Amino acid sequence: MHVPTPATALLVGGTGRTGRRVLAELLKRGVRVRAIVRSKHKLDLALLADPNLALVEADLSSLGDEELRRQVEGSNAIVSCLGHVISFRGVFGPPRDLVTGATARLCRAVELLEPAQPVRFILMTSVSVHQSRDLDPRRGAFERAFLCVLRALVPPAKDNQRAADHLRERIGREHRFLEWVVVRPDSLLDGEVSEYAVHPSLVHSLGSPGHSRMANVAHFMCELATSADAWSEWRGKLPVIVDVDAA
Repeated sequence: MHVPTPATALLVGGTGRTGRRVLAELLKRGVRVRAIVRSKHKLDLALLADPNLALVEADLSSLGDEELRRQVEGSNAIVSCLGHVISFRGVFGPPRDLVTGATARLCRAVELLEPAQPVRFILMTSVSVHQSRDLDPRRGAFERAFLCVLRALVPPAKDNQRAADHLRERIGREHRFLEWVVVRPDSLLDGEVSEYAVHPSLVHSLGSPGHSRMANVAHFMCELATSADAWSEWRGKLPVIVDVDAA
């Protein structure tokens, strides 16, 4: 069963490979989307022409707190596909807390607005993010050591973990104004929407990874934004999405 689609979804990271697919899928579902992007030139002309799209060309980190609250106001869902650009400067240059900083500021904006109904916050990270309290299978010693080194040396890995931790620990599952889901895809691939599976915990090891089509990740994130059943099932969790042929 589906509830009426959100009046407005705020999308950040909408020009990335997965973000563009999320934007297209939200618009396809009739959702009014407010997207904060650094440049509109990465978006298809057909998307730019959609009357349900309100585009804000700005660096999210450059928006003042009051301006950010104005962009958040009226949104029933916030969808974050933010990620570091895969280049030396994108990985090791500032801001190293891109995802964590944006997540914290967006959550704070919602808290200050005190909406009548909780806002859904949907964050895309990766399977390198681990959930605590034995909710994920315990990784082997080699994988634990590898991830420890990865988070120490590669800023995006630490950033993704801290962003997820902010939602789990700072916001929690009983927040008055916010509810959240952290979506964890495995190795991202191109391709059209296909059959996929969603699991409550990790299903592959680092040495034998699965894969997740970006179109499938976008489809699932939009299900979370628009479906009461999907949201009820995954609210406050860190689901792992993998293509069925990789499960």
